[in-house]
Order: sequence, then C-alpha cells, then structure tokens
Amino acid sequence: MQMPVNAFKQALAGQHTQLGLFLGMGHPVSAEILATCGFDFLLIDAEHGLTDLRGIQAQLQAIAAYPSPCLVRPPNHDASLIKQLLGVGVQTLLMPMVETAEQAQQLVRATRYPPRGIRGVGTGLERGARWNAVSDYFSQADAQTCLVVQIESRTALDNLDAIAQVEGVDAVFLGPSDLAASLGYLGQPGHPEVKQAIETALQRIRQHGKAAGVFCADPALAEGYRKSGASFMALGADTALLRSAALQLLSKVRPQTGTSTAGAGY
Repeated sequence: MQMPVNAFKQALAGQHTQLGLFLGMGHPVSAEILATCGFDFLLIDAEHGLTDLRGIQAQLQAIAAYPSPCLVRPPNHDASLIKQLLGVGVQTLLMPMVETAEQAQQLVRATRYPPRGIRGVGTGLERGARWNAVSDYFSQADAQTCLVVQIESRTALDNLDAIAQVEGVDAVFLGPSDLAASLGYLGQPGHPEVKQAIETALQRIRQHGKAAGVFCADPALAEGYRKSGASFMALGADTALLRSAALQLLSKVRPQTGTSTAGAGY
C-alpha cells in the first residue's frame, strides 16, 4: 500500500493559496458533508471543540474519500497526545499557543522518529501506517508530516522571527482572537491595531521562507491578509456557519410581527 501524500504540505511548498474551515461539531457526518464543498483544507479543532481521539479518527475516515486534506489542532503540546494523533493518521498538526523557539523545537521532535525526534514506534496498532500495510512507512513518515505552529500572544509576536526560523516548522498560523486579547483588545479581532500586527507578522513569516496563515472569519479582511503574505486562511467554523444559516432562513420566513412560532407543528 502506498503512503498517503500530504497534499496540504505540498500546497504550502508550492505557495498555493488555500482556503479552509474549522470543524468543531465533532461528528463524522457533518465533517463529510463539508468535505463535499470544495474547501482546500478542513481542520478538526480538538482544542475548543468536543472532539476526542476516537472522534478525530472517525472524522478522518469520513473525509478520506474526498480531496480536502484534514488538519488537526490538539488542546496542548503533550508529546504523548501528538504520538497518538500521528498514529490515527493525522499528517498535519496545528499546534496552539506557541510562544518560543524552544517550544517549536520540542514540537518538531515530538513529530519525528528517532534520531531526529522522540516519536514512539507502534505502527502495528496505528491507522497512520495502515497497521503496517504501508511497507515503507518509516522512510516516508517524517517527510509527509507537516507542523504548523500558532501565534496567539504578544510574547509569541516578540519571538516570531526565532520561531519562524526553527527547522521542521512548515508554517506559522496567526490566531486573531487570542492575539487581540493579549494585545488588550479582547473580543475585537478586527481592531485596526490587531489587523496591523497580523499583517506585519505575515510579512515577517514570509521573509523567513515559511508559509503564513491566519484565521479570517471576516471576508472584508481576507484580501488584505492575502496581500500581506497569507497563503492559507481558515474562513470560519462549521458551528458558526450552521447558526448563521439557520438565523437567515428563519428571518426570511417568520412573519415580522415579533410573534414566536416556537413549538408549532409542521
């Protein structure tokens, strides 16, 4: 059996613009529905969503039949959890709250086999190696693994140049919500000072030869971020899209009288 190719990592290397979506609902059916929509990538969010390890594997299996690559954001930097995520078949990890080059270096080591890293060997039990059906898995695993580190604080911005220079880090992703909070603008990810900090950071990342990305739920900001160097953007989350679509539908049909139809039959 052939080793699955990491199409997301290939696209980063080719500097192709990629547009994606966060998955927070934690269900393989909703993940599969969104895999039919043509996003360049989907990202399972296990940091803020409900998804556990079994749920991640189920979503990966549901998405596997479609061309959208799937990333995963774990809740922390635990090397044991990283080992399990790689084991269930995650090829691209988005690691939250990276603030120093030393943290980035430790994450690189957690995603690589010895002697370059500390990843444990257990392929006979792991979907990532297709339970040893991929005969040359060890010779290709590191090359197909993609590490994206997320910048979300003032400290991380101060250390951005050092972080971006860490060998083994494939891309740097900016999280506007936490970054806004750290800069003193909690709940204002579109604040002009936050926007300026992000655009400057995107430029700095690209100057170090790394792919740069950003979470951008506001379409009005997307073009500016792209011009500043963002080659991949997450355009929102499934939960927000569901709520927005439901509210729009209801507003088009409900009489504008203020009368609720809650509890009414079909």
